[in-house]
Amino acid sequence: MQLFTLREQIVEVVNKLFVYTDAQEWEKLQQEVFTEQVLFDMSSMGGKEMVTTAANICQIWKEGFTGVDAVNHLAGNYLINIKDEIADVFAYATATHYKQAATQGKTREFVGTYNLHLTRHGDGWRIDQFKYNLKYATGNLDLI
Repeated sequence: MQLFTLREQIVEVVNKLFVYTDAQEWEKLQQEVFTEQVLFDMSSMGGKEMVTTAANICQIWKEGFTGVDAVNHLAGNYLINIKDEIADVFAYATATHYKQAATQGKTREFVGTYNLHLTRHGDGWRIDQFKYNLKYATGNLDLI
């Protein structure tokens, strides 16, 4: 008996992406969310598209959250297209970063969309392509 539909399995991985990132669960992201190699694109925020490891993505995010007291992603409006062992997911998301010590506003918020590509492996679905599309950022962007 299958407990989750294919769509539910995919949504679960995408939700884990955001929940584990907020909790800074770097090992879980590497073990349960990403494939070992990922086509990673955050060029809308000034980065560059690259093929990199899940471990490197986690290191980039860990460094980016240094000094931030809390991170909160809210995601939804999932549009999912499944074909055999691959799936494409489009999602809306906001990310709010909070820093208690900031003096020019304690939060910054990033609003955008994600294009995620997942492949099915023996142990479940994993993200092998990740693209973030920033719409806008607001608040104390430098959290100073």
